[in-house]
Amino acid sequence: MVQTIRIEAAARGRAGKGAARATRREGLVPGVIYGAKEEATLIALDPRVVMKELHKGGWQSHLYEVAVTDGPTVRTLMRDVQFDPVSDRPIHIDFQRLAPGARIRVKVPVTFLNEEECPGLKAGGVLNVVRREVEVFAAVDAVPESFVIDLGEAKIGDSLRWSAVQDKGGAKPVISGRDFVVATVAPPTVDEDTTIVAPPPPPEATKQKAPPAGGAAKAPAKKK
Repeated sequence: MVQTIRIEAAARGRAGKGAARATRREGLVPGVIYGAKEEATLIALDPRVVMKELHKGGWQSHLYEVAVTDGPTVRTLMRDVQFDPVSDRPIHIDFQRLAPGARIRVKVPVTFLNEEECPGLKAGGVLNVVRREVEVFAAVDAVPESFVIDLGEAKIGDSLRWSAVQDKGGAKPVISGRDFVVATVAPPTVDEDTTIVAPPPPPEATKQKAPPAGGAAKAPAKKK
């Protein structure tokens, strides 16, 4: 199941753009915890902690226990991160508070097993990943760390669909009513032969000499 990560946060007393700018001047990233029919909690976080989580990848499917100074520890999902358009540093973070027993909408990454043993890839095929993440509804305490698809028997032309996921953990896809494609084993790309067309030969030089510059050519003299 999905890992739970604990991060520390300081409480903020005031809301608004001015208060958020003041928090950034202190070297912290302002944030908010909302949801579960409770009042929003204003927080400030160490930017190094934030960047560490963002660099891990898959942060949208991780559970975070946010320990607020002089306050409660709240189980959350990191829902949105705003970045400075110039420095590309995080400038605000939204966390969604999770109620016990609730089902949440979350993106779960897809991983593939046995790529080295895959018959289609051995034959020169290419793994074409259609969905690197699948968005699902899942219980708070049962969000899968990833969805796993085994390529051990996949051949060229095969489509790996939602039904090929090994352990869904009770998650239900947001896309309903069809067994959608997650990946395919595409045939190898064959470069078409390129025919080189030689340029046409230059036109034959005119046998008649060009008239001298500055005047028309003289007519040939008549025989007497």
